[in-house]
Amino acid sequence: MDFLDKIYFDNTLRSYLLVFGTILLALLLKRYVSRYLVSLLFKIVKKIWKNVSKESFVNLVAGPFEWFLLVSISVFAIDKLNFPAVFLFTLYGHSLSDIIARAGKGIIIISFIRLVLRLTDFIAVVLDEKADHKPDTRDNQLVIFIRDFLKVIIGIIGILLIIKACFNQPLGNLLTGLSLVGAALALGAKESLENLIASFIIFLDKPFFTGDTVKVNNIIGSVEKIGLRSTRILTGDKTIVTIPNKQMVDSIVDNWSMRTQRRAEIKLDLSVKTPAYKIEIIIEAVKKILNAKGELIAGSSAVFFKEVSKNGIMLIIEYFTDPILLNEFNAIKQTINLQIKKLLEDNGVEFIGEANMVVFNTEMKES
Repeated sequence: MDFLDKIYFDNTLRSYLLVFGTILLALLLKRYVSRYLVSLLFKIVKKIWKNVSKESFVNLVAGPFEWFLLVSISVFAIDKLNFPAVFLFTLYGHSLSDIIARAGKGIIIISFIRLVLRLTDFIAVVLDEKADHKPDTRDNQLVIFIRDFLKVIIGIIGILLIIKACFNQPLGNLLTGLSLVGAALALGAKESLENLIASFIIFLDKPFFTGDTVKVNNIIGSVEKIGLRSTRILTGDKTIVTIPNKQMVDSIVDNWSMRTQRRAEIKLDLSVKTPAYKIEIIIEAVKKILNAKGELIAGSSAVFFKEVSKNGIMLIIEYFTDPILLNEFNAIKQTINLQIKKLLEDNGVEFIGEANMVVFNTEMKES
C-alpha cells in the first residue's frame, strides 16, 4: 500500500482519501444523523411545549440542520489538508489559503444563521398555534411581529459575524463606524425609520388587531397584516391596500370591530300636509314594531318627531343591535324597513319629492 503514501500537492493520497471519504460519508448519512440529532433536540423542546408537533419541528429544522452538519464536517475535514505550495500566491495582499479559510468560516456562519432562522420560524408556529385557541387575535399579531423583528436582528448579527470572521475586522471599530453610517442612513431613510417606530406604537397602544374592520383615510377594510413598515388592509373590492404605519398612527382610525353595538337610523321625510293624528299613529306603530324585535334589538330604541318645515316633516327612528356580523345586521334592517314601508303604505302617507320616496339612511357600508 505504498502508493497511498505518495505525495500529490503536498499531501499524501491517504490524506485525500480520508478527507473525501469523510465528506462522502457525511453526505450519505447527513439525513439520518441530522434526523436523529433533531429528534434528541425535540425531546428538549417537548419539555417546554407539551403539545408541539414533532412532524412540524422535523420538517422545519431537519433540512437546515443537514446542511449545517455537512458544511461543518466538510470544512473541518478539508482544513486538515496542507495547502499546496504551488497555489501560494496573493490576491490584493491576501494569500489564497487565507481567502479560502475565511470563505469556509463564512459558509459555516451562513448555514448556522439559516438554522437559527428556521428555529425562529418553528417557535413562531408553536406560539401561533397556541394563540389560535384564544378568542383574542392580538397574540397572533404579536407573534408575527416578534418573529419578523427577531429575524431581522439575527440577520444583522450574522452579517456582523461574517465581517468579523471573513474580513478580520474588530467589531468595536465596526460598530462605531456603523453608528456613524447608521446616523447618515437614518437621515436619508427618515420615513422608513418613522414607520418602524410607528409599528412599535401600534403594538403598544393596540388601536386595532389583525382581522379587525377599520376605516382610515376613507379606506374601509379588514386588517390582514401589521408589518414592521406598513399595514395591509383587504378592502370590499378584494384588493390589498398597503398603508405606511406612520399614517396609521397619525390618522384617525375608526375601528368598527371594537364597537359595543351597531346603530341603525331611519329618516322619514313626510309631506307637510300629513295630519297630526297619522303622525301619532305611525310613531306608536313603529314603536310596536321595534318592541316586537326585542330579542334582536339591544338597549333602547327611539322614534320621535324631529322637525317640521315648509319642505316637510321629519321623523327619526333609531335602534341598536349587538355587535353582530354585517350580514345578520343587514337582515334585521331589511325586516324592520319592510314592515315600516308597509305601515306607511297602509296609512296612505304622502312623502316629499315628486317620486314620493322614503329615504332610509343607515350607517355606511362595511367591507
